[in-house]
Amino acid sequence: MKRIGILGLGGVGGYFGGLLAKAYYKSNDVEVVFIARGQTQKAIADSGLKIIKDDTEIVVHPKLVSNNPEEIGTLDYLICATKTYDIEESLLSLQQCITTKTTILPLYNGVDAPERIAALYPENDVLQGCVYIFSMIFSPGTIRKIGFNEKLFFGSKTSSKPKLQDLQNLFQKAGIESYLVENIEETVWEKFLFISALASATTYLNQNIDQVLENPDSKAVYVTLLHEIELVAKAKGLQLPEDIVNKTIIKLEKSPKEATSSMHRDYMAGNKIEATSLTKFVVDQGSKYGVKTPLYEKISSVLLA
Repeated sequence: MKRIGILGLGGVGGYFGGLLAKAYYKSNDVEVVFIARGQTQKAIADSGLKIIKDDTEIVVHPKLVSNNPEEIGTLDYLICATKTYDIEESLLSLQQCITTKTTILPLYNGVDAPERIAALYPENDVLQGCVYIFSMIFSPGTIRKIGFNEKLFFGSKTSSKPKLQDLQNLFQKAGIESYLVENIEETVWEKFLFISALASATTYLNQNIDQVLENPDSKAVYVTLLHEIELVAKAKGLQLPEDIVNKTIIKLEKSPKEATSSMHRDYMAGNKIEATSLTKFVVDQGSKYGVKTPLYEKISSVLLA
């Protein structure tokens, strides 16, 4: 029996975890466990996890939804999708569930998660991963997805190929559009360019995607951020496409216009935001590699004030 834990049931964990739970609910070989607490745990335990798409709605049930390590038990795979500021606390709370054989797949917005997780669990296989999806918590136990994009990328330079292929098979049998890629660090950073600049711009300007694209000054902010983070990535030695800035702008133009970043949604709701991992991280990396990031520095100081 392979046991998959889903830590963080927001837009990413809730959606992809929901697809896994739906596919393997009646399986004798795979068990999906939702790790949740509070209102989310109660809502899912009572009524299941609801996923609302543009024109469809499904309800899925995991084998277990719990926040108790003794109930959860040991896990073969742990997919993590909490907020980046919760990484250490949430993972340390699951020490009983994580053995040296547990493979951990981070699906956070930032790019520093694998290093932070490896510091906590140095003997484990900690993969790299990212997703392209616009989804969010509609209410406790309910996820709303906008648009058609729902791609998941993952990989590792150190994990064995059979282990990676096993996870890929689990994803594909669940109907998840997943890609096991060799150059995963570049893939993750390519996504990071998109989300870091978007999160920083939308939150700083307090505008959604349509407003950023339609206002020349706002779009200039987004494009300038892309150029700054591109220079940081190149200084790190990452081999990104030469036209990465233009490709990222096109990606944004194809995104749902009414959507915005998760950091902007948190900002509007008065919640804690991920500015340290999505904005200040670029400033810190720029300083480390001798790259000037004046706009990132300005926005970082405002968002973290």
